This record gives sequence, C-alpha cells and structure tokens, in this order.
Amino acid sequence: MKKIISSFLIFFITSCTSIGQFGAGVDITFDPRTIGMQIDDTIMQKNLSARLALTDKKYFLTIQSEVRDGNIFLSGKVDEAEEKIKITKIAWETKGVRSVKNTITIKGQTSFKSTAKDILITSQLRSALIFNKKTKARNYTLETVNGNIYIFGIAMDIEEKKEVINEANKIHDVKKVISSIYLASELSRSKL
Repeated sequence: MKKIISSFLIFFITSCTSIGQFGAGVDITFDPRTIGMQIDDTIMQKNLSARLALTDKKYFLTIQSEVRDGNIFLSGKVDEAEEKIKITKIAWETKGVRSVKNTITIKGQTSFKSTAKDILITSQLRSALIFNKKTKARNYTLETVNGNIYIFGIAMDIEEKKEVINEANKIHDVKKVISSIYLASELSRSKL
C-alpha cells in the first residue's frame, strides 16, 4: 500500500512540477511549508478556482487566489460590490479554510493614473525584495490598490518579516502597508 501511495505522490508531484515548481507557482525549494501542506494548499486553490469558474466563467480570468497554510488571499476586479461579497462567501466555504483576505476592487472606482501608480508601487517593492539579501521575494504575493500595498506570504523569521515591511514603507506614494505575513514557525494545520 505504501508503494502505491508513494508512486501516486511522485506521479502527482512530477506531473505538476517544472524544475522545482509545484502547482500554481509554488517553488518548493524556497517554500518553508512541508510537501503535505503545499499539496493541501494547492488542492484548496484548485477547488476554489473551479468553484469560482462554475459560479461565473469570468471569475476564472479576473480573480486571482493564493492559498498559504489554509489562508486564502483574493485579488482582482469585479463590476459590482455584490460580486465581491459572493466571491468572499465562496472562499469561506472552501474546505479547510482558516482565513480569507480579500483585496478585490470594484471596477470604476479607480482611475488610469491610480492604476498605473499601483503597478509602479508593486514593481518597486518586488524589485526591492529581489535585491535585498535578507528576504526571499518568491515567498510573497504583492497587491497594490489605491496606494495601499497588501503583502501576503511567509517569512523565515521575524527579522525577514520586519525587513519586508520596512522595504514597503520606503516606497514613495504608499499610503498604507497591510501585511499578512506568516512566520514559517507559525505554519501548522494543528493551530486551527
């Protein structure tokens, strides 16, 4: 029985990998989560994406989701506030969810200038994290909405967490830094 399970896991991982990549862009060489946690999170993310697509096909293209240790992070744009609420409800109904962070914006509430500024802020922080030797940029998802930068991810220790927030605060035009950074030592399904 163990051989069958091991063979399945090897097949599953190799069919979803591309030189160190697992599932939806998770780099297992830098990810402090266990393989089991990564698989659980990937299954949750695929389940959520499928349910969103079944609810409305446009959500498949307009809504991005990321799952870290059972915590769901949503971003993208929708036409109406009711859609944002509906998507949040679907995320909370996902089996195994611990929290939902929703940064989905409503179209028409931002201008071209504001959107361009948000993209610039995100790019500046991404570059700062890549060049900062104290941070692992791959472990973070960044989203800027109306000058507020949302940081989702996993820090190896408290010093890295502080460094990431410090880099975000250095960027010109950032109104507020909202971080949902978990420490690698905090990641555990048993902490539900």
